[in-house]
Amino acid sequence: MIATSTATVDPEARQEVDVLIVGGGVCGTALLFELARYTDLPRLALLERYERLAQVNSKATNNSQTIHCGDIETNYSLEKALKVKRTAEMIVHYAALLDAERRGRTVFRTPKMVLAVGASECAFLRERFSRFAPHFPAMELLEPEQIAQWEPHVALVDGVPRREELVAIGIRSTYTAVDYEQLAESFVEQAHAAVVGSDRQLELGLGQRVERITPEGEAFLVDASTAAGPRRYRARHVVVCAGAHSLLMAQQLGYGLEYSCLPVAGSFYFTPDLLKGKVYTVQNDKLPFAAIHGDPDVRAPGQTRFGPTALLLPLLERYRPASFFEFLKVLRLDWSVLAVFWQLLRVADIRSYILRNLLFEVPWLRRRLFLADARKIVPGMQLEDLRFAEGYGGVRPQLIHKGERRLMLGEARIAPRPGLVFNVTPSPGGTCCLGNAAIDLEAIVARLGCGFDQARLARELYGDGEPPQAASAPPAPDQAGLEAAAALNR
Repeated sequence: MIATSTATVDPEARQEVDVLIVGGGVCGTALLFELARYTDLPRLALLERYERLAQVNSKATNNSQTIHCGDIETNYSLEKALKVKRTAEMIVHYAALLDAERRGRTVFRTPKMVLAVGASECAFLRERFSRFAPHFPAMELLEPEQIAQWEPHVALVDGVPRREELVAIGIRSTYTAVDYEQLAESFVEQAHAAVVGSDRQLELGLGQRVERITPEGEAFLVDASTAAGPRRYRARHVVVCAGAHSLLMAQQLGYGLEYSCLPVAGSFYFTPDLLKGKVYTVQNDKLPFAAIHGDPDVRAPGQTRFGPTALLLPLLERYRPASFFEFLKVLRLDWSVLAVFWQLLRVADIRSYILRNLLFEVPWLRRRLFLADARKIVPGMQLEDLRFAEGYGGVRPQLIHKGERRLMLGEARIAPRPGLVFNVTPSPGGTCCLGNAAIDLEAIVARLGCGFDQARLARELYGDGEPPQAASAPPAPDQAGLEAAAALNR
């Protein structure tokens, strides 16, 4: 059970803390964990407006549950893939700190691949393999026979090989999936464990909505509202990790006005158990949105989840209609924003993609339209196999840089003054949560002059100084895989 603070406090009183984190998703809790475990800061606090951790983008049903390593994400350049790989591996190293029961609920091993269909995609993927394989030694180039062994439903239709040319890049067995909701809870548990038995203080304030952040000298007053009444904190350093709401809070203080927000919502579909692991498809480089993929859902045993679609949705939270008015505040519509919309819509591929994804939300049409896309992964899928995943899918805050008139596809870090940071982290923010936290941690250490066990962090989270782990032996293909390979060789 995670302890929370619910005591009523004199609204005129203020609680003194060294670092205050706003946002109880996977990014905010990752920073809390690193501060508690690797620094000696005596007073830490995290405030989350919901009564539970990780109820927005980190909620298990609201994301793709993926560790993005850059190996099968074809929209990543080699440079970006190598950067993401190092931070993604931090989750794997962190998992080794957990007991077996907690680890089994948090991270999951499956095979994974990116599938190319057709001559042009196959040529692209073969060339990509030649460039990436030296940096990702676990990569395998999979011909149709190997694809059938790994994923029979991908390579075969009723036991007969697909007619299209196929090739895939695969990673046989590694941690590929994460329940980010469970990961956030584990970060807080580990943070509490790091301070237990000492005189250090760690407050987890659930159900506390931050209303104002006011600079006071070199510190900040943070006013929060709770069911029990107002709370006030005086923090030496404040980090806001609240998704799109980070931008909203920054702009309420007059910061980050060069940005607008374009929320992109994703929906998913369920099928019976068709895939053994994650199967991604090749990204269309004309589309600034993720290609669909299929994978076993970590919260729904026996089902495969396909998606996401990409819908431009005027909400900062998918299932909270009141966030429409918050969206209007961060949209900051002007000619610069309209110019970016025009740049997107003038591209035929993007225009048709946006229209098609709007139709994906129409109840009668959506299954029939999505079936055509899903059949790129599982060609034998039938309409009756497919059902819309009600209540699944979140919103990713894609930012527009108004001055440069461009859509930003990565994260943003708004640091308008020493000691105050607003982090906006769309996908792969969950994958990079520990790496992004390390950036904030180092800035906090430099500013506050606290103790920092950098060697321990490097050893535990980056694996520096540790002997390389022996590669696990490839699992033997099961009978279905052997039969699939035999079919392709007939």
